[in-house]
Amino acid sequence: MLRKISAVVLPTILAVAIVAFMLARVWDDLLIALDHAVYSYLLLAVVICIGAWFLRGWRYLYILSSLAVTVSLWLSTACIYLSQTANLIVPARLGDLIRIFVLHHEVDAKYSESLSSIVVERFFDIITVALLGALALPFVLNVPDWFVTIIYAAIILCGVFVVFLLFAGRFESGNKYLAMGLRLIAQVRAASLSVASVTILSASSIAIWITDIVICYVIALMFGTSVPFIIVALAIVIGNLVKAVPVTPGGIGTYELAVALTLGLGGVTPAIATLIAVIDHLVKNLVTLAGGIVSLSLFGGWSVDLMRRAFSRSLDTEEVAK
Repeated sequence: MLRKISAVVLPTILAVAIVAFMLARVWDDLLIALDHAVYSYLLLAVVICIGAWFLRGWRYLYILSSLAVTVSLWLSTACIYLSQTANLIVPARLGDLIRIFVLHHEVDAKYSESLSSIVVERFFDIITVALLGALALPFVLNVPDWFVTIIYAAIILCGVFVVFLLFAGRFESGNKYLAMGLRLIAQVRAASLSVASVTILSASSIAIWITDIVICYVIALMFGTSVPFIIVALAIVIGNLVKAVPVTPGGIGTYELAVALTLGLGGVTPAIATLIAVIDHLVKNLVTLAGGIVSLSLFGGWSVDLMRRAFSRSLDTEEVAK
């Protein structure tokens, strides 16, 4: 019981506390800004966000096809919606494991294939975000040293991972678990390191993250803020790299803080920066939640039980290792 409280409740309290602190310190200015907001931009941001999820769904469909797993665009998108909905609550992004069970149930995909697809997707997300950040850094003044550190650390780690993939194919093992790991690595390599895969996954990942930046930029326009696009790009990069560290569920609180601090580098006032950061994350999370609910209705009752097990942290992860 105490373990569950420390793993779920305390991170949730921390997330709420960070957001509450950010809002409280500029509350009066927030109310004034909301009075003058142009809410048609909010609707546009929601529409773009929905489209971005189908971009993610198409990329995931391509990754699965590289592993000889055939799915529809609706299924690949629903898989992502469901797992990301779980990630809003389940710590350490363990909600991603839901995809493994969904794909096994719907198309009889092997657990190793599903797990490999998640690794490939995460790799291209991290390297794309980090490279976009590296491109943005020279155009932004007074960048904190930790921004540079976190961006280049992510690039270096991705580089090490690629080298590991290239050389891991030379190894063999009679040990059951090592053999399973090597098989997983071989599948990741097959799905990500061909010329076609690198080209298509890089292009689609760039499109996905540019769209994510555009959503935040549109929300900034909602408040009549003329923040440079490059600042918004850096804010999304830092927000997502910070969010990748599983301190709070779904990165709530840490994401908003990182985005607001970065927007401040572009001269955005604390109140407006806070509003942009909070609404940006709120829009993305609410669209994710809505998509997750729709996906549950499409998959049926068994998926509701799966989500319940995920939230109670009782997914049978031993089964994945088989």
